[in-house]
Amino acid sequence: MLEEKNDNLQEADGKSGIELNDSTTNDAIEISDSEAPIENSASEIENEVENDENLHQEALDVITNSNAAESEDETIKERHDIPMQDYNTFSLDALVDELKKLVNIDKAMSVKDHIEEIKKAFLLQYHHLLEEKKEEFLASDPDPNEEFEYHLPLKLKFDEYYNIFRDKRNAHFKHLQTNLKTNLENRLAIVEELKELINPQENIKDTLKHFNELRERWKNAGAIPKDKYNHVWNNYHFHVENFYDYLHLDREARDLDFKHNLELKQKIIARVEELVNDADVNKSFRELQDLHRIWKEEIGPVSKEHRDVIWNQFSELTKKIHDKREVLFESQRANEQQNLEVKKEIISKIETLGTEKVNSHSQWLVQIQKVEALRNEFFAAGKVPSEVNEETWAAFKTAVRNFNAFKNSFYKDIKKDQNDNLNKKMALVAKAKDLQESTDFASTTPIMKQIQEEWKQIGHVPKKYSDKIWKEFKDACNHYFDKLKEHKSEENSEEVAAFDNKKAYLDTLRAFQLTGDHKTDLDAIKAHIETWKGFGKVPFSRRHIEGKFNKILDALFEKLSVSKKESEMMRFANRIDSLSDSNDTRKLDNEKIFIMRKIEEVQNEIFQLENNIQFFTNTKNAKKENSIVTEVRKNIAIHKETLDVWKDKLKQLRNLGQE
Repeated sequence: MLEEKNDNLQEADGKSGIELNDSTTNDAIEISDSEAPIENSASEIENEVENDENLHQEALDVITNSNAAESEDETIKERHDIPMQDYNTFSLDALVDELKKLVNIDKAMSVKDHIEEIKKAFLLQYHHLLEEKKEEFLASDPDPNEEFEYHLPLKLKFDEYYNIFRDKRNAHFKHLQTNLKTNLENRLAIVEELKELINPQENIKDTLKHFNELRERWKNAGAIPKDKYNHVWNNYHFHVENFYDYLHLDREARDLDFKHNLELKQKIIARVEELVNDADVNKSFRELQDLHRIWKEEIGPVSKEHRDVIWNQFSELTKKIHDKREVLFESQRANEQQNLEVKKEIISKIETLGTEKVNSHSQWLVQIQKVEALRNEFFAAGKVPSEVNEETWAAFKTAVRNFNAFKNSFYKDIKKDQNDNLNKKMALVAKAKDLQESTDFASTTPIMKQIQEEWKQIGHVPKKYSDKIWKEFKDACNHYFDKLKEHKSEENSEEVAAFDNKKAYLDTLRAFQLTGDHKTDLDAIKAHIETWKGFGKVPFSRRHIEGKFNKILDALFEKLSVSKKESEMMRFANRIDSLSDSNDTRKLDNEKIFIMRKIEEVQNEIFQLENNIQFFTNTKNAKKENSIVTEVRKNIAIHKETLDVWKDKLKQLRNLGQE
């Protein structure tokens, strides 16, 4: 058996580096002293040749190492059929969706690299998110006994799918290791049998038959460990060539086989020449790998006179494709450099946002949205050169962390204010609870209404206390006002009597007829109003009778020939008396606000109409516009009358408040 060393594909065609056994020593080539380099120029030429050979060897090594790996696990070849995407640009949701799709592929190892890239991209974003949530937790000044916890449902899904892949991968490796060991033993046994074929005493036909059987067994022997790949294959080819070259075989059969092998290798070279001009460099390189595998594993040797020539042709073409692939890699590296510049710019923008002072929650929400958008841009920017990847990621995390610290310092100040607000509201809660059982409704009700107004004026409190103290305050207030409502709804004998009297009086009022004399009728209506008011308050639940009375009054006023303003004011006076009797100051306040708004509306209308008059009087055809001007002035007069009515109503309300 040959000594194991760093063999390469070139040796598969009988090139240098093969350790020969005793049967080959007669053909060994000796180099005499006269062939040694004798001058510097020759040394320089030798160095150039050596450099050129190193470049060729680098291209061959890339192919050989790839084939060695793929020979160990054939599913690696299938990875080329699934495009590798830039998973760093995916969102967390998209990464989980892609992982789910890939783990359902039967051959787990064909997507191994893809899944590992997805894992790195997912964990990168997930840990960044985790750090941000932890910083927010610590900035919220938590209870010392409270530990940070954050659960992302998407992480559970990711772990579930990745575990499926891991189980498939482990099962695959277990099965693969068993097969690799068995296949290696079988191939080594075939090599040993090849050695034994070199036996001049055997019949040549039997030897050839045995040789062909060994070649067929070798072809079907299966994958072996990649670290044994070159050594075992080179030994096999060495002994195959040894069989051809050093046994006295049938020359005609040997030459036919050499010719057949030469034709196959020439076809491969022709195909590689086509691949050199193919625009899809990655596809060409993958096919080149397959052609190298066929050259080495499936095609036998050629005659010595063609070995160097045809191998050099194949090697030179391989280098051309390898060089094109390197150019493509350079282009990709240029793109990565552009991505780096984009990410640096994003980091710079986040750093700037981390120094801009804003003074309100709404402004900070805008800043946070900007950083979130930049964060998404950073992840979508694509790969950067691997040598600066960690440095770039660290700079990004630092920029985001500094922004969060700057933001948190603002919210710490807000939290202090919120804690002050919490203390104020807790004091109001205590006050409301103290008063909730009070039966002194006359004095307690204004106080309860006042603390409700104070509550509205106090700002936000920490979120974790907000619902709790609001419920306590609301329950105390509701408890008191429910008691007040029950108290007011109790029907006493006076209110019941007042209701009965008013109910009976409605029949009298319905039968009332106007005489036609304005003063007599007006005095009669006023007397009815005073009589009605003299009956007093009715039970709260029966206040609908006031509406019936007001409806009859409205009908009488419509029949009575009084001025619109006087009628309106009398109706309003009766309405205000009803509101005043109810002791509901909120309704009186609402009425006052309504009247003030109406005054403002009418004043705006008058202002607009007066502006219109000025426009018409300034035109050249002002005389022709007299009819329009007259109409506008009428509208102004009507609006001013309406304005006087509203102002009188407001005055009456204010006078009521001073009584």
